[in-house]
Amino acid sequence: MKYTYLFINVLTIFFPVVLSFDKRVAFYKSWKFIWPGMAITGLLFLFWDVLFTIHGVWSFNDKYITGIKFFELPIEEILFFLTVPFACVFIYSCLNYYVKWSISNDVARSITGLLAIASAFILLDSFNRLYTAVTFSLLAIILLVLLFVIKADWLNRFYLAYLVSLIPFYIVNGLLTSIPIVLYNNHQNLGIRIWTIPFEDHFYSMALLLMNIAFFEYFRSKKTTTDK
Repeated sequence: MKYTYLFINVLTIFFPVVLSFDKRVAFYKSWKFIWPGMAITGLLFLFWDVLFTIHGVWSFNDKYITGIKFFELPIEEILFFLTVPFACVFIYSCLNYYVKWSISNDVARSITGLLAIASAFILLDSFNRLYTAVTFSLLAIILLVLLFVIKADWLNRFYLAYLVSLIPFYIVNGLLTSIPIVLYNNHQNLGIRIWTIPFEDHFYSMALLLMNIAFFEYFRSKKTTTDK
C-alpha cells in the first residue's frame, strides 16, 4: 500500500500530540522549545540522508511510499525526522515528570565516555562502510561535545529515555525494515541485524535524539534564564 510509510509516521506522532495536552505534563507548553532544535538537527540528518540515498547506502520501496520526493527523498522520510524526534522528546519529558529516579551524573559521564571510545574503535575498524563510518563518527563527536564542552547535566536522564524509546524504535524500525520499506545495502554497514534492524540504526537514533534533546534543553534553559 502506497501510504504505508506515511501511516507509520502518523501513528508515531499521534499519541504524543494527543497526550501533550495532559494537564500534569502539559507537554504542549514545551513545543516552542522543540522546533528550533528539530529544524537544525533535521537539516543535518537530511543532508546525510540525501547523500546516503544517492550513494546507495539505502533505498526506498516504491510499493509503500506515495512517490512524492524532494532531493531523492520520499516525503515520508523527511517527515520521519519530525515525527520520531518529537515522539522521543515527549518520552523524555514524561519520564522527567513521572520518574524521579535516575543514574548518577558520574555514571552517566562514564557511560558517555565509554560510548565515545567504542564509537571511535568501530569507526576505525569500518572506515570503508559509509553508514557505519558516518553514524559512529557523528555519535562520537556529539558525545564528546556534550561531555567536555557543554558538560551536559541531563545525560543521566537521557539514557533512561533512550532505553524507553527503544520500545517504539523496535516497532517503527521493525516495520520499516521487515516489510520492507527501507532497503539497506549491507556493503555499507556491518551486516549485523537485530531482528531485521541494522545494528547502526540503534546508534543513528541515539545521535538523532541526543542532538534534539540537547537543543531542547538549551532553548528551554535559555527561556528560563531570560525569565529570571
